Amino acid sequence: MPLKEQIIAQYDAMSPQLQRSARYVLEHPEEVALVSMREVARLAGVQPATMTRLAKFLGLSGYDELRAHYAAALRQGGDGFAAKVRQRVEEGSEALEGDIASHMLQGLSAQLAKLSEPDSLKRLQATANRLRSARKVYVLGLRSCHAVAWHFHYVMTLLGDRSVHLDGPGGTGGDALIRATSEDVMLVISIKPYATGTLELAQLAKEQGVGIVSITDSEVSPLVALSEQAIFCPTESDSFFHTLTPALAVSEVLCSLLAEFDRPKALEALQQTDQHLLNLNTYSTAIPKRQ
Repeated sequence: MPLKEQIIAQYDAMSPQLQRSARYVLEHPEEVALVSMREVARLAGVQPATMTRLAKFLGLSGYDELRAHYAAALRQGGDGFAAKVRQRVEEGSEALEGDIASHMLQGLSAQLAKLSEPDSLKRLQATANRLRSARKVYVLGLRSCHAVAWHFHYVMTLLGDRSVHLDGPGGTGGDALIRATSEDVMLVISIKPYATGTLELAQLAKEQGVGIVSITDSEVSPLVALSEQAIFCPTESDSFFHTLTPALAVSEVLCSLLAEFDRPKALEALQQTDQHLLNLNTYSTAIPKRQ
């Protein structure tokens, strides 16, 4: 939608309240098309008047015109997902509470399916190509995103020694960037609320000439301006907590793409890993007997 591109282009010029409402519009286009302005404002955590100001900031006559844009786009896109949204609106919270597990798993399925759309696949391939070209890959993810960063780093260590995880005791994680150069790339994983330490280290790496690629949650994420490539992962969940499942799926896909670039080399590295783990008696198929 041209309106979506306009919102992204003008996002940085908006006040914090307008940014909050704009982000909600970007992330919930179906609700903008189907739900009342007051309800959208409540869900976005702003006053209804803010939604009107957003529409006028974008050069529209008012919120009704903004809603009309999204309603038209929804009609053009078919009724499959719209039907689900209408059902959620009609059911209210009771149905959700009655089958929370089902709603969560169905939501994850839809989010993962969205990652296989053409634009997302192009971003995945372009990011893998950029990571492949690097001398070293620095991996950064703090707080909840630490799990995704660690997973990517761990799998990459099975394939060789190019991966450097920016994690260390006593706040020393960033020290590994001391010798980073323009030949290197940093993979940054961060979602809203964005960890300050992540943004600061990413900015520092960029100033050193390190290429930045990111896994993040929105076209208006602060990482987008720093990144050569960005992969967008939905994080919404019917739980109280955001989901990292799509981001973890992206990590797995990137690792597989990188392994496929040089399959013989990957196979050799994995055979060495298997032998090393076997020597360490790392795994077992039964409970070990006590000595």
